[in-house]
Amino acid sequence: MSQVILRFAPSPTGFLHIGGARTALFNWLLARNQGGKFILRIEDTDQVRSTKESIDAILEGMTWLGLDWDEGPVYQTDRMEIYREHAERLLRENKAYYCYCTPEELEEKRQRALQEKRKPKYDGKCRAQQSLVPGRSPAIRFKAPQEGKTVLPDLIKGTVEFDNAEMDDLVILRSDGWPTYNFSVVVDDATMGITHVIRGDDHVNNTPRQILLYRAFGYPLPKFAHVPMILGADKARLSKRHGATSVMAYKDMGYLPQALVNYLVRLGWSYGDQEVFTMKELIQKFSLENVGKSAGVFNPEKLNWLNGVYIRQEKPETLAELLLPFLEKQGLKPRSMDWLAQIVKTLQERSKTLVEMADMAKFYFRDDFQVDEKAEKKHLLPAIKEPLEMFLGRLESVAEVDEKSLEEMFKEIAARKNIKLGSIAQAVRVALTGKAVSPGIYEVMRILGRDEVLKRLGRAIKKL
Repeated sequence: MSQVILRFAPSPTGFLHIGGARTALFNWLLARNQGGKFILRIEDTDQVRSTKESIDAILEGMTWLGLDWDEGPVYQTDRMEIYREHAERLLRENKAYYCYCTPEELEEKRQRALQEKRKPKYDGKCRAQQSLVPGRSPAIRFKAPQEGKTVLPDLIKGTVEFDNAEMDDLVILRSDGWPTYNFSVVVDDATMGITHVIRGDDHVNNTPRQILLYRAFGYPLPKFAHVPMILGADKARLSKRHGATSVMAYKDMGYLPQALVNYLVRLGWSYGDQEVFTMKELIQKFSLENVGKSAGVFNPEKLNWLNGVYIRQEKPETLAELLLPFLEKQGLKPRSMDWLAQIVKTLQERSKTLVEMADMAKFYFRDDFQVDEKAEKKHLLPAIKEPLEMFLGRLESVAEVDEKSLEEMFKEIAARKNIKLGSIAQAVRVALTGKAVSPGIYEVMRILGRDEVLKRLGRAIKKL
């Protein structure tokens, strides 16, 4: 059995977006599942829109998601001679012809067709042109069949038929010598031995033209699989108005790459009721048979839930490293990485993103927080002043604090003053964090350290 070879072939005209990332992921997973090869190809023949910044953004996004490639990046601009050779081959075999129609002529024909309510397609004026005209640079058009049907056997959509009469003679090389998309993609996929083409179903209408080119060259057809689009909650195609569409924007918003990968693969692929998959499980279980025919709807709340799952599963030390840039944005610097890992451990259960975690961690670093007015009125009452002073006194008498001894102090004071343990705990919580809800108060005090607890508690007592 021959090796399975798949590719991801983005155009570097912007960032790696969510839809492209899912396409890359499906190709990558099938290649890994089949023990095949995954090629990264950069389709950079759009000289106006292709940029180095976009190429870097695509490579960065792929790397962050963990989608490594076995070959590439292969750049189309390095393969111009291959396209020229293939176009000349079609000319020699009378399967292509020179076209000298100007852009103005073509636009005029297009407008006339629209006015007459005809499909705007090339009228074949130059179809018999096999020789060059001195001093003029022609485009080269593929001589498409004008009768019959082209059948697309699609692994997801099933069999799709196209009427050849609806397709015109495709330009394969422009007059400036640059290849068009449908031509270059066929030449690339055929010469690279691509066995499966998985891409968005916005490419379905390109596929019959590509099939005709494969046949003209005598190349075997790859297996096509067109994946339904990703939609926003309003069932419109996912766009900037639905929120971030760039993969790296999700990194900046504090999502973990493994959570985004897990979420993207489940947008269109299912495996029973299982929601959370390790990368190893995805590679083992992925198949095109379980890719659905209907569009996936992007649900930010589901992504938040999944990201929270991955945050809870991650080692605190690993999260501490990932959290650093988000803390730096707020001017927060940890005493040590070990100290930060302790903080992370207290926040993992309640954080959905790293941005959220960094925001919740602020009170550990700074004491200039705004005390929640409602919490202050409820818990920092004059009646709690004396128990707090007793606790302050006990704390001043010890060199270090640990969670067990702190709890014993609370219990002792609560018993002596005949108050509920929660009353003193909540008062201390508000004094130390500014809020009525926080990680375990004994953990908070241990991490803050004795001196910082004394300072914040003393300040709260003075206000009573």
